[in-house]
Amino acid sequence: MTEPAHLPAFPRIRPRRLRATPALRRAVAETRLHPAELTLPLFVGEGLAEPKPITSMPGVVQHSLDSLRAEIARAAEAGLGGVMIFGIPEHKDAVGSGATDPDGILNVATRLAVAEAGDALVVQTDLCLDEFTDHGHCGVLDAQGRVDNDASLERYRDMALAQAEAGSPLLGLSAMMDGQVGVVRQALDAAGHTDTALLAYTAKYASAFYGPFREAVQSSLQGDRRTYQLDPANRREGLRETLLDVEEGADIVMVKPAMSYLDVLAETAAASPVPVWAYQVSGEYAMIEAAAGNGWIDRERAILESLVGLRRAGAEGLLTYWAIEVAGWLRGRPSASGVLPVGAY
Repeated sequence: MTEPAHLPAFPRIRPRRLRATPALRRAVAETRLHPAELTLPLFVGEGLAEPKPITSMPGVVQHSLDSLRAEIARAAEAGLGGVMIFGIPEHKDAVGSGATDPDGILNVATRLAVAEAGDALVVQTDLCLDEFTDHGHCGVLDAQGRVDNDASLERYRDMALAQAEAGSPLLGLSAMMDGQVGVVRQALDAAGHTDTALLAYTAKYASAFYGPFREAVQSSLQGDRRTYQLDPANRREGLRETLLDVEEGADIVMVKPAMSYLDVLAETAAASPVPVWAYQVSGEYAMIEAAAGNGWIDRERAILESLVGLRRAGAEGLLTYWAIEVAGWLRGRPSASGVLPVGAY
């Protein structure tokens, strides 16, 4: 029996069938987002009576303690996985004394955040000296003005103890000092903080995409951090750092920045025996907001596409400044355009 003349013989295989409707596309999506995978970075300024806008990051602010409490409640209500706290002190010095002061802004904010979040969120704290040093580097300097790795480890040991005693359950080690994970793990265990987990910024690159963050934390940095952060040209080195941090006791590892390092992220996810996260940094946020603000791209679609790309590359958790807004979309609330985004999430 011959086929009717009106039926085409080719193509027999038609992948477009599964793209025909929103329902079909959702049903076969290979990558999805969930609010619990999102962590919201939060900046807290010492001495602020009200939130202070960050001009290079539209919609992001330095929080006062009161507004931090309200934002923690919003994050919990949105179903986020956690928040990452950054403290901005009023006074800085060469060794970042404010980082280990129990009454310093980061430790005060940590106690507040832990109390407000309860069991609803994982409160994470940034374990880095750069916000607290008058030179802006992520460690203490030697007599020649170079970052002294081993002297910096002593400061990070003390900073970790201060944060653990403030109640932080997850410390974000972001300084890229050799041996920092091992030193911090040993110090925490010796002090009885065996349940305090470590998030190692294991492949953190010396990137141009940190620019807006420098404004956000009022960085005092002169020069750059290329002697300790990774060279953007190096992929294999990122994986080496990951394996070292895991060996030293990291519970979670992270790639930072995210979008320009998808190859590093994918290799890390393939090799790591512990969860892998990615930080969608300030410059990535600012670029999308700037382009959307000029009407050059669809803001909601670009945000979702950027996050889905990180999940597709292997990130199991995402730090993003859009966390609360995206969680609302994922829970069925309309976006700013009034249309609920649909697609691979």
